[in-house]
Amino acid sequence: MTRTTLLAATLTAATALTPVFAQSVLRLDEVAVGELDPAKASDYADSILMFNVYDTLVLPKQGEPGHEGHLAESWEVDGATYTFTLRDGIAFQSGNPLTAQDVVYSLERMQAVGQGLSHLFGGVAAEAVDEKTVRFTLEEPYAPFVASLVRLPIVDKALVEQNATEQDPWGEAFLSGNAAGTGAYRVTAHNPQAETRMARNEDYFGEIKDAAPDEAVLRYSLEAATVRTLLAQGEHDISSQWLPPEVMRALANDGAQLFTESGTGAFYIKLNTAKPPLDHVNCRQALAHAFDYGTALQMVAITEDVSSGSAPTGAIPVGMFGANPAEEALARDMDKAREYLADCPTPPEDWDLEISWIAEVPLEERFALLMQANFAELGISSKIETLPWALFTERVASPENTPHISQIFVNAVTGDPDTLLYGMYHSSTPGTWQSPEYLDDAEVDAALEAGRRGPGEQEREEAYSALNDRLMELAPTIYGYDRQSVFAASDRVSAPALSDPSQAFGVDGMGFSFRLMEMTD
Repeated sequence: MTRTTLLAATLTAATALTPVFAQSVLRLDEVAVGELDPAKASDYADSILMFNVYDTLVLPKQGEPGHEGHLAESWEVDGATYTFTLRDGIAFQSGNPLTAQDVVYSLERMQAVGQGLSHLFGGVAAEAVDEKTVRFTLEEPYAPFVASLVRLPIVDKALVEQNATEQDPWGEAFLSGNAAGTGAYRVTAHNPQAETRMARNEDYFGEIKDAAPDEAVLRYSLEAATVRTLLAQGEHDISSQWLPPEVMRALANDGAQLFTESGTGAFYIKLNTAKPPLDHVNCRQALAHAFDYGTALQMVAITEDVSSGSAPTGAIPVGMFGANPAEEALARDMDKAREYLADCPTPPEDWDLEISWIAEVPLEERFALLMQANFAELGISSKIETLPWALFTERVASPENTPHISQIFVNAVTGDPDTLLYGMYHSSTPGTWQSPEYLDDAEVDAALEAGRRGPGEQEREEAYSALNDRLMELAPTIYGYDRQSVFAASDRVSAPALSDPSQAFGVDGMGFSFRLMEMTD
C-alpha cells in the first residue's frame, strides 16, 4: 500500500469506531435585515435574535398577565425607583460573570446609541448598588416600566469595551457582527442580508428543552416560492409571517402546521399629514371611509379557522386598553366618504397620491391595488411605488420625501399599548418607520402621556380610550385590520408558545425562543 492509501484506510477505520451524533437543525426565515446589535434592534427578525442570543431582567408570564424574573430573581418598586437583585452564578457566553455593572452599561449604551427601542428608556438612570443589585430611577412615573425591560438585552460590558475604539466608543462595529450575551444560543456566523447561524449554549443558566434544536439557521428575505419548495422538500421548518395567504393555504393543505402569534398589533395604512392634500383632516377622512375593510379581511383569510387578521374597531386593537369592542367593527361608507371629500379643499381631480408598499412584503402590493381601486371610485388618481425596506426607512426620515400613503405592520414590542402607540403618534417621535404620519396634536400627546403615567388600570383605560377617540377624529391612519401573525411549519418542530394560548408570551417574537421548541429528528 502507498503511504496515502494507508493513511486513508487508517482514517476510515478510526471514523467507523467514532460514534456520530445527529445534530438537529431548525431552519426558519424572516425579512432582512437581521440586526444583531441590541441597541439598534427593533424589527421582527431582530426580536428573534435578541430573545435567543441575549437575556433580559424579566420575562412575560406565559399565558397570563404580568412578568417574572429571569436574569433578576426579584425586584422592589418604590414610586419611580425600581431595585432588582440578580441571580447568582450567571455567566456571559464569553465566560465573564454577569454583574449589576453590565445592566447599567447596557442601559447607558442603548441611550447613547439612540436607535432601535431606545425611546423606551428616556429619562431612566441606573446605578449598581453592589455586584448583584441594580437600581433604576425614573424622572417621572412610567406605568409600563417593568414591561419595557423585556426590550433591554443585557450585554457583556467587558467584552464590548475590549472591542471598542476611540472612534467607536460603544463597540457598534463589533456588535453588528458578534454577540455579547448570556443567551441560550451562540452566534456562529452572521450576514444581516443572508442568514444568521446559531448553536446551543450548553452552559446556559436556564431551561433548554432536551429536544431543542442544536443549531438554528435564520434566513433572510426568501422568496415565497422558495419557502414553499424548501418546506415541501423537508429543507425548511418555519416560514416567515409574510407569505401570501394562498401560499399559506396551500402549505396547510399539504400538511403544514400553522403557528400563530396575536393580540399585540395591527396593519396600519399611514397617511402623511404633512403633505397636501392629506394635511387636511377631511381629505384623510374621505380615504378612511372609502377603504374596503371587508375585502381587506377576505384577502388575509387562510383557512376557515385561521386568518392573519380580524375586524378593526378603531386605532387600538381589540383587547388593549382603550379599544372599542369587537362588535363595533369599521366598515366602508362611500356616502360619508363623498361628504368628507366635498369638504376637502383639494378637488379630487387635483389629487395624485403616491401609494407605497414594502418590496419584502408582497401582500402589501395587493392592498396598494385595493386602495387604488377604492380611491378611484371617488375620482382620485394615484400611483403605486415599491420600496425596499432599507429605502423606505430612509425616505420617511423627512416629511417631504415620505409617500402620501405607507403600509406598516406595527406591534406592541413589550406587549403594552404604550409601545404600540407612543412611537407612532407622539409629536416627539416623527420620521421613523413607525411614524410616517408626522402627526402633531396636543390632545394626542396628552393622552399618550397620561397612559404612561396612569397609576392604575382604570386611569390608563380612560387615557387610551380618549386617545382612540381623538385618533379616529383626526384620521392620520387607515386601520386596516387587527393583526395575527401566521407561520407555516413542518411537522419536525413543536413550538408550544406559538400553538398553545396557555404558553403564549404576548410579546412578538418571543414565541421563537428556540430553547423552548422541540425537534422530532
